[in-house]
Amino acid sequence: MPAPRAREQPRVMDLGRDATRRFFNWFYWSINLGAVLSLLVVAFIQQNISFLLGYSIPVGCVGLAFFIFLFATPVFVTKPPMGSQVSSMLKLALQNCCPQLWQRHLARDHQGARLLPDQRSPQPGASPQEDIANFQVLVKILPVMVTLVPYWMVYFQMQSTYVLQGLHLHIPNIFPANPSNISMALRAQGSSYTIPEAWLLLANVVVVLILVPLKDRLIDPLLLRCKLLPSALQKMALGMFFGFTSVIVAGVLEMERLHYIHHNQTVSQQIGEVLYNAAPLSIWWQIPQYLLIGISEIFASIPGLEFAYSEAPRSMQGAIMGIFFCLSGVGSLLGSSLVALLSLPGGWLHCPEDFGNINNCRMDLYFFLLAGIQAVTALLFVWIAGRYERVSQGPASHSCFSRDRG
Repeated sequence: MPAPRAREQPRVMDLGRDATRRFFNWFYWSINLGAVLSLLVVAFIQQNISFLLGYSIPVGCVGLAFFIFLFATPVFVTKPPMGSQVSSMLKLALQNCCPQLWQRHLARDHQGARLLPDQRSPQPGASPQEDIANFQVLVKILPVMVTLVPYWMVYFQMQSTYVLQGLHLHIPNIFPANPSNISMALRAQGSSYTIPEAWLLLANVVVVLILVPLKDRLIDPLLLRCKLLPSALQKMALGMFFGFTSVIVAGVLEMERLHYIHHNQTVSQQIGEVLYNAAPLSIWWQIPQYLLIGISEIFASIPGLEFAYSEAPRSMQGAIMGIFFCLSGVGSLLGSSLVALLSLPGGWLHCPEDFGNINNCRMDLYFFLLAGIQAVTALLFVWIAGRYERVSQGPASHSCFSRDRG
């Protein structure tokens, strides 16, 4: 008697597009829940007590997560490897983009070149017809994902230039200078504890933690009933708009900060072992730009994950998700490269005396440049996304075929 076949576990996408959207909402919400602990505890310890001690906390958490992952491996639903879709896509790209180079490759493989596809030994994975269909879907998806790169350039300013800008704004002490309801001993102990500049990132995290459940439980179901729920691509375009407004607000704040600096209106503050000459503007003025980048994250990053997963062929979902995260890293790298380029002599960010001192730089122009790049590519994204949706809704679309194949 043959052994019963194990029932295949349903995938998220098999439960419908609504389930896919909700899965990525809560997946992203969980990530930001962990960020609260990191920002509240780790950032405070690193800025006010010891950077090494604060750094050891996430190192320990990563180690703990690694062991939990190992122990939980038996309960994961896994599938045996079925060949490399990446190598198949690279071969098809080489065949279409560089036919002469592809012919040279075939000339080196005389036996493989003489055999027809049906005469070759069977290989695990997708058939040649499926590879071609998957390649066609990949060619349509990639332009959409690539035009999201400038958004990542803006997004990662939250963890770089926004922080640098905050260090040159007035950061208040956690304990007031002359509180009436606290002892002198406690004032002496706590007066050196300043609010960590990284705590401003909590504005971004709190927005995500509040709006994701609100959007998932209230806003999206209401829009769905009214048949007004925007597509993932439309949400991504809206996220780009909020990213654009965030960097514009940062540029305006930087202009105001430089106004105080140029009139020699500064306050000295020590963060760790570094002394900063900051503008008397409170660091709380940065909250709007962090809130806006948090809202943009909800509309650009989460729907971006949903789009990459739901539109990818089944055999390439892992690869497409990897490309999505890789392109976010490319955006971060391009933003850092632009900073390095503008830090050369004659650039807006050139500070030969002190690399960390932005008082003699024009970071406001850098923010406005990013806003211009984001605005131009957002218009390009709207055109590409509109074209993609028109093709996907057409009767000749091949996406349904490639995504439904196992």
